[in-house]
Amino acid sequence: MRILIAEDDRVSRLVLSELLTKQGHEVDAVENGQLAWDLYSTQHIPVLISDWMMPVMDGLELCRRIRAQKRGSYTYIILLTALSGKANYLEGMEAGADDFVVKPFDTDELYARLRAAERILTLQQEVRQLRGLLPICSYCKKIRDDRNNWTQLEQYVTERSGALFSHSLCPDCYEKGMKPQLDKLK
Repeated sequence: MRILIAEDDRVSRLVLSELLTKQGHEVDAVENGQLAWDLYSTQHIPVLISDWMMPVMDGLELCRRIRAQKRGSYTYIILLTALSGKANYLEGMEAGADDFVVKPFDTDELYARLRAAERILTLQQEVRQLRGLLPICSYCKKIRDDRNNWTQLEQYVTERSGALFSHSLCPDCYEKGMKPQLDKLK
């Protein structure tokens, strides 16, 4: 899994990067929230582990910016911080974090949280794929909507995309359907 680390402490960043790389993850590590934001803005980042307190842009602002984006793919965010307590936990979650780990972190606990992140991201991908499926009648080509109503394909697409249709016959349909009818008229 690809993981972006935003951590201003060089030693913590290197240790975390090494641990995650040994676990088989692809890791990018930067020293502040702005650099993480710059990378996030140009690439798909499935998981972000961010320190809360960093120069330039802190972890909370980074969370808020990521959540303000309306991307098709989700980024799972873990805040890694020396701050503890219910108020800090709630503030981090309100900013958009999915999980909260207090420093010094327990390696096994972090690995377990990453496995949970991977399960959630996999489920999110499956939901996205299922949303993309259209139940369509194989005979008349009507589509069933989420209220169990059957609608003509053209109407369904037009209502959801604004696309307009013009109709014609493809060569196969002309040969199979229209041409025999025209030949009968002769």
